[in-house]
Amino acid sequence: MTTSRSQTPPPATTTAAFHLQAVASFAISLAAVTIAIIYLPADPWIRAFLAIGVLYVTTSAFTLATCIRDKQEPSTVASRVDQARLDKLLAGHDPFTSVA
Repeated sequence: MTTSRSQTPPPATTTAAFHLQAVASFAISLAAVTIAIIYLPADPWIRAFLAIGVLYVTTSAFTLATCIRDKQEPSTVASRVDQARLDKLLAGHDPFTSVA
């Protein structure tokens, strides 16, 4: 009897180029919004309100990303440990040995 087991590939790691692109994209977008708020033809109170809103959205995005990462890490580690235990069990099993 053949047992089929699903092998989950290890999580993909990001490359340095992807990391650089993400950082550059974030910096450019934040700079563009900041410049737009500075040159907005409105009262200083309105610009200050928009600036506070942009800062709040930015910090909330970082917090959300951190929470999602923290929630996914334990399940990833647990599944890798379970997979390693299964691999060890299957490696030690010889189907041709007699049970006596």
